[in-house]
Amino acid sequence: MKLVIGTRGSKLALWQTSYIASLLKERFPELEFEKRIIKTTGDKLRDAPLAKIGGKGLFVKEIDEAVARGDVDFAVHSMKDVPTELLPELTIAATPEREEVNDALISREGLGIEELPEGAVVGTSSLRRIAEVKNFRQDLEVKNLRGNVDTRLRKLKAGEYDAIVMAKAGLKRLGFEHEITQTLPVEQFTPSVGQGAIAVVARRDGEVMDYLRAINHEESLARVKAERALLSSLGGGCQVPLGAYTEVSNNALSIHAVVLSPDGSERVEVRLKGKVSEAERLGKAAAEALLEKGAREILDRVYSQ
Repeated sequence: MKLVIGTRGSKLALWQTSYIASLLKERFPELEFEKRIIKTTGDKLRDAPLAKIGGKGLFVKEIDEAVARGDVDFAVHSMKDVPTELLPELTIAATPEREEVNDALISREGLGIEELPEGAVVGTSSLRRIAEVKNFRQDLEVKNLRGNVDTRLRKLKAGEYDAIVMAKAGLKRLGFEHEITQTLPVEQFTPSVGQGAIAVVARRDGEVMDYLRAINHEESLARVKAERALLSSLGGGCQVPLGAYTEVSNNALSIHAVVLSPDGSERVEVRLKGKVSEAERLGKAAAEALLEKGAREILDRVYSQ
């Protein structure tokens, strides 16, 4: 049986697609796979800041539409790119075991974020990372940086930036872990919703659902469900400086959620714990707690802009 997988054409997207195919092949040797590269809106608009061109869904919309039409059997995405509301025909069929969720700093001179000189230029495309860097050090200059991993590293080494901040998971998956100067702590640099996780999206009634469920990692999916429920309850996407970190221990799920003002001057955070089986309820409760502590005013200002 041959299955067609929809994917972006970036090195990271292709690595993730190959990884999912290998997990399926290990369990179902009879399966064969074809990768179908689909260019998304986010791929076409390479230079504009993500928050200004639509936020969530930029890197998945066209691929998910192909899944819904039946042009491909399923899609593989970075979970953090997947909007909280999918097309009605689709579902997240599986997520394999999650990679490290931390952000990583790579600096030209090998300096940690505490050691960078005043006025040093830090590159990132994420509003959350911009806000967290400024919250940690107001004296640093943060500039927009987009492109694949190779492009970002090249711009850093060319001297356009003194340091850049990226997801550690992507660097590890592509073999660039040796470039990392510092793994940033999740307490201060709380990652984006779904960071480090892979989403396998399929039609709810698709023939591939039984195959895909076999590679699902329940703990990772529970964590992702809590974080996505948080995001959904706050009505946010890439345009919201929001971070979430979840852990599972002794059948208990904990969540640390953060909302920041875009300039990093305000920071509201909560920590809650609940049952793994009630992951989505916990995410919603964390959202309500954030709003009560002052996140509502921050988000109102963000959305109005």
